Amino acid sequence: MDTTKIVIIDDHQLFREGVKRILDFEANFHVVAEGDDGIEALDLMEKHNPDVIIMDINMPKMNGVDATKQLVEANPEAKVIVLSIHDDENYVTHALQTGARGYLLKEMDADALVDAVKVVADGGSYLHPKVTHNLVREYRRLSENGGSNGGGAATLAYKQVEIRRPLHLLTRRECEVLQLLADGKSNKAIGEALFISEKTVKNHVSNILQKMNVNDRTQAVVVAIKNGWVEVR
Repeated sequence: MDTTKIVIIDDHQLFREGVKRILDFEANFHVVAEGDDGIEALDLMEKHNPDVIIMDINMPKMNGVDATKQLVEANPEAKVIVLSIHDDENYVTHALQTGARGYLLKEMDADALVDAVKVVADGGSYLHPKVTHNLVREYRRLSENGGSNGGGAATLAYKQVEIRRPLHLLTRRECEVLQLLADGKSNKAIGEALFISEKTVKNHVSNILQKMNVNDRTQAVVVAIKNGWVEVR
């Protein structure tokens, strides 16, 4: 397999080292450089041309969102995953609007970090499950109110419809997994809820994405909401 070159930008050295340690366990991941502010991120991008940049949102000199914007303006193919402690939809949409391909909360587990890097490196997008759930709930609220918050989420078309599971497309178990994805559950939490292994959950998610013809779990949830296949709880 091709090696995925990664740059980590975070001003907290201990956290940065923890992220690097997790990524180093993956045989085809290679952390080529580390930095502690947005300005350094721009230099390291030019020097190493990494496949993925993992970027803290709150840093001195230049924050992660501003750095992401400049990186993407200079290189539209730049693939940035933003790290944050904030799950508020305004932070998320701002980061995505500036060009980030992923958004992870710092409470993530190791599997989420690895999955995010793999998905983004392959050209997809990845949102922390909790963030996905919060965004969907906010989109529903805006749509029901018929308005916008003025600076955040674009309205997702949502209507009160009878929930009809897509049994024409997915198995019953896959429908259960899809609902739990919409609930913002991680693979581990889905496994615990359904009494199956994380590996089995990953296989179900992969089958769901293929059958729904979407690139990532976030898109799957959005499509499911629009079609009335899942409840927004």
